[in-house]
Amino acid sequence: MSGLCGKTRRELLWETGAGFTGLALTSLLSSDGFFEEKAHADTVKANPLLPKPPMFPAKAKSVIFLFMYGGPSQLDTFDYKPHLVGRDGQTVTVRSFREGNKPRALKLMEPRWKFKPYGKCGKHVSDLFPNVGSCVDDIAFIHSCYSDAPVHGSAMIQMNTGKILSGSPSLGSWVTYGLGSENQDLPGFLVMMDTTGGPISGAKNWSSGYMPAAYQGTALRSQGDPILDLSRPEGMTSEVQRDVLDSLGRLNETHRQPRVDNSNLAARIASYELAYKMQSHAPEAVDISKEPEHIKALYGLDKEETRDFGYRCLLARRMVERGVRFIQLYGGGGNTNFLNFWDAHGGIVANHNRNALRTDKPIAGLLKDLKQRGLLDSTLVVWGGEFGRTSHGTGDGRDHNAYGFTTWMAGGGIKGGVSAGETDELGMEAAVDKYHVKHLHATILNQMGLDPNRLSYLYSGLNQKLVGVVPVEPIRSIIS
Repeated sequence: MSGLCGKTRRELLWETGAGFTGLALTSLLSSDGFFEEKAHADTVKANPLLPKPPMFPAKAKSVIFLFMYGGPSQLDTFDYKPHLVGRDGQTVTVRSFREGNKPRALKLMEPRWKFKPYGKCGKHVSDLFPNVGSCVDDIAFIHSCYSDAPVHGSAMIQMNTGKILSGSPSLGSWVTYGLGSENQDLPGFLVMMDTTGGPISGAKNWSSGYMPAAYQGTALRSQGDPILDLSRPEGMTSEVQRDVLDSLGRLNETHRQPRVDNSNLAARIASYELAYKMQSHAPEAVDISKEPEHIKALYGLDKEETRDFGYRCLLARRMVERGVRFIQLYGGGGNTNFLNFWDAHGGIVANHNRNALRTDKPIAGLLKDLKQRGLLDSTLVVWGGEFGRTSHGTGDGRDHNAYGFTTWMAGGGIKGGVSAGETDELGMEAAVDKYHVKHLHATILNQMGLDPNRLSYLYSGLNQKLVGVVPVEPIRSIIS
């Protein structure tokens, strides 16, 4: 029998019920921020890097990630293991990733450098990092990190993107996606490679993945002009170039209107405008000629061994001052000469002496300079590699170790003079308060005012997240 408007009673009940559930769904979507995300997405299409408010009050405004490519040995730097001293050459049974994680009898290798306490907190640091040692009261050490990949390529991709396979947005991309940039005249995400070369997998480490290209990292050259093509074509004035760009902008916008869902197109158009602005502002940002000599010396620019990395650390401070959101510096590069990055399978003394010497003073200089300028409170500094090294030796070196390694953070609402987590007595595996790479990422996002479990990007029908689908907590014990 037909009901109202020719509908059966079953159809009427179905459609009425669906309407009520639709109201409930609307309420749920609103409480989850769905409609805010839709408005956010529309704004992104107009200008992907416009500043956006954090999800909650942020402790940090910028991140400087000091990436020690190759995997520095936690046992010879910051993870003090007195139980290893005097046990050189003793045979122990440990897991070996090269044997499919099966137990294997291997010979211990005691630390090759002495440790001593620094600061009011009494943190033990090796002789490799005396300058960083002087800053330990501003640093939180995380000694129980672990990851899923024991080989460089996938380990670096995971440390940078949260995944062991390439194709996902990098950490810097997630931060600029969530917050935009406070400086519309410079890229929101900058990458500074080592003068010895780039890391394995190259640009995949700072890719925007499935996000618009506007969120990918802009690589600064390590030698010569940091950014190419900042000068206008010969004979073109600023006024003429502005007229040309305005005309192109109108044509591009006409082309974009019927294609409003093409975020890559919007990002490409915005990049032309950013490139124009950079011609006026980037040369000043990378010009350190007016920096006082004592500041240059603080970063080690007066010494050949520390000049390269010190220059990049000084640039990072200048970029933070100018509102750049995320800066990543690589300490070590190239894949042929093993002295040029931290991959010390052999000759660990020569390897770590060289790489620590190049970075120790510049890193301490960066921390001290940020602090004296009142910038450390709002700048989160992160130090670490893709993994650590084993407690057993491979000749006169150490193998890869993803089971337990050390990273540290300073500034940006992080407690100073504290340590979180522990490895076992051999320094081989995370044993107390284990923290996966996802916890590091969650902590960084949290300090920037972004909820790691809510920050998402819709791709391939799923709300993708940096930390994955399982909720992840930041490392609360190091947050002030």
